[in-house]
Amino acid sequence: MRPVSSPLLNAPLAVTWLRVLAIPGLMALLLIDPDSIPGGRWWAFGVFVGAVLTDWVDGRLARSLGQVTVLGSFLDSLADKLLISAALVALIETDQMTAWAAIIIISREFAVTGLRLIAAAEDLIIPAGNLGRWKMTSQSLALAWIIAPGGPHIVEDVLLYIALFLTILSGAYYFVMARRRLFGGKPAGTKTLERL
Repeated sequence: MRPVSSPLLNAPLAVTWLRVLAIPGLMALLLIDPDSIPGGRWWAFGVFVGAVLTDWVDGRLARSLGQVTVLGSFLDSLADKLLISAALVALIETDQMTAWAAIIIISREFAVTGLRLIAAAEDLIIPAGNLGRWKMTSQSLALAWIIAPGGPHIVEDVLLYIALFLTILSGAYYFVMARRRLFGGKPAGTKTLERL
């Protein structure tokens, strides 16, 4: 579905904004002393999972109501990146995430966002297809497992490495597609708008 002109607020956008507004609360719950709030980590887990689920809700609402907009598509992707980046930074601060793994994920998002801006200047939107969705799902599962207290570390490691693999793979795919569309001699023209 081709995005239409963007109102400042509609039902899908309201859900997307909820995901953004959940970020400060998530970070506070992750960074606070675990002994100061009973079940604080489970609260953080609940906020994170709830925020991730809004990603499914806003997309479904937008399609069912015919309210797929340029602003909504941009904010949806931005909200995902902010949520994942915020969780990574907080988990580094609490020594539950290695910095090198977080840098791989965050660097990929910066690189792809920069390339999207270049493509947009050429009136191109390069779809990532299922890889972008798998990447987001794998990152969300890995972080949810790390946030939840008491999980086996071996599962945490497996989920994290799967997320890193899909992060690198989806980023490489996006750059290949961008190179083909930007420098392959194809005529410019916006096609579809998907999560990248």
